[in-house]
Amino acid sequence: MELEQTTPKRPRGRPRKHATETDARTVQALDRGLQLLSLLSKENRISLSTLAMQAGMPPSTAHRLLMTLQNHHFAEFDERTQEWMIGVEAFRVGSGFLKRINLVEASRDVMHRLMSETGETANLAIADNGDVVFISQVETNNPIRAFFRPGTRSAMHASGVGKALLAQLSEDELESLLQKKGLPQFTKSTLTHPGDLMTDLELCRSRGWSFDDEERYAGMRCIAAPVFNAHGEAVAGISVSGPSARFTDDSISRLSIAVRRAAADLSQNLGQLAASQAPRT
Repeated sequence: MELEQTTPKRPRGRPRKHATETDARTVQALDRGLQLLSLLSKENRISLSTLAMQAGMPPSTAHRLLMTLQNHHFAEFDERTQEWMIGVEAFRVGSGFLKRINLVEASRDVMHRLMSETGETANLAIADNGDVVFISQVETNNPIRAFFRPGTRSAMHASGVGKALLAQLSEDELESLLQKKGLPQFTKSTLTHPGDLMTDLELCRSRGWSFDDEERYAGMRCIAAPVFNAHGEAVAGISVSGPSARFTDDSISRLSIAVRRAAADLSQNLGQLAASQAPRT
């Protein structure tokens, strides 16, 4: 539950008139504008003063950037409440990304079948800049379930989907990524030693699926498999996740077969003849 704090005086949405600082270079202005856009996406409504404080920039600078974003419909301003909001154009641009990879649309039926077959939450995620990013989810009806808001990022080495994708990298690619991101520990089960991770990834490759055994969140397990495009490239991962009490050792085999089958079906939807990825029964 989020608590809302009231203040005696409502923050204004526009700055007072005063001398402005020297215009920033184009790249710096773009960087700051994108920073504001990212902050706006996390808020329903926000005052200029609060937004500028979060961004670490003067209100006058933030206001000029917001006006530019507003002119292109990436931001909206409510005159009545003096608050800023994310604009509709941001949605259109974000939707363009999903259209480009065409994963969410192609995965819809597959993920619903996977959730129905396993009774567990089905997830779709991609790799981005060394992290795994969840882009779609079909929740189970069970009262205790996993939930990842679209856009949620997680460490690849402590994620079922992340490890499924890491297992598809070359040795050089994997070494470069680990040097960049490291192996931070989240639970007592997190694989924080490179040798342990390499051994686990080799097992992932050989059996065609990965297993997050409470490595990111205590009490939660996840089984995942890679999804391939028409060029045979691993572009995403599909998984089921839930409490360890339901992901018992006896159910792992059944769940892994269902996940591999879903990954193969989605790969075929994307144009990949994934016979080599078909689950062993």
